[in-house]
Amino acid sequence: MSEVAQLQLIGLTVVGTGVAILLFIKAQFIRVIGFVAIVLGLFSLVALSVPQMASLPPAEEKFDLATVKTPADMAAIGQKIFFSKGQCALCHSIGPSESARCPDLKGIGAKLRKEFIYESLTQPQAYVYLDYRHEGLPKEYPARMPYINKNPIGLSKNEILSVIAFLQQMSGEPVSVTPAELEMPGTTPAPPTKAAGSGPMAVAQAN
Repeated sequence: MSEVAQLQLIGLTVVGTGVAILLFIKAQFIRVIGFVAIVLGLFSLVALSVPQMASLPPAEEKFDLATVKTPADMAAIGQKIFFSKGQCALCHSIGPSESARCPDLKGIGAKLRKEFIYESLTQPQAYVYLDYRHEGLPKEYPARMPYINKNPIGLSKNEILSVIAFLQQMSGEPVSVTPAELEMPGTTPAPPTKAAGSGPMAVAQAN
């Protein structure tokens, strides 16, 4: 018997007990208890009759290096990560959006070098602009960009490079990230390349 069926049986037992109390017991206080038992039992049965759906986090994209042959392959993986594990779309839009909490990333791959974007994602507080909007006085961001290579997001270097490839591709630019930059399993991660004098991208400071 399933757990739901067991709970339903308990609910029926509670309702039956309440009905028996109302039928055969005259004491006022006990009859009130019986009435409450019926109400609670019926409430439980109704709740258990609603189809149960598991709430699961987005499925993580499998990064199979054997299938990555071209920069376009990396961009395809990066697009999936952008909208799932990376959680980028929770705050950023690709194109103007009044509901977006953070900068519009449309065309960002054409404005900034890959080293600049990499630093923005892994060290988002290294250089922070007050505001990405152009009208009115500058003001503090409503939220801070998280370190996407750390928990709770925790993207790997390969996943970050794929997201950068996606940002470049959707900007209409040639993808400068190549499969040769991906780390093979079991190798020691190389320190990220930092462009001289660059800081994180101005339009991705909040998330």
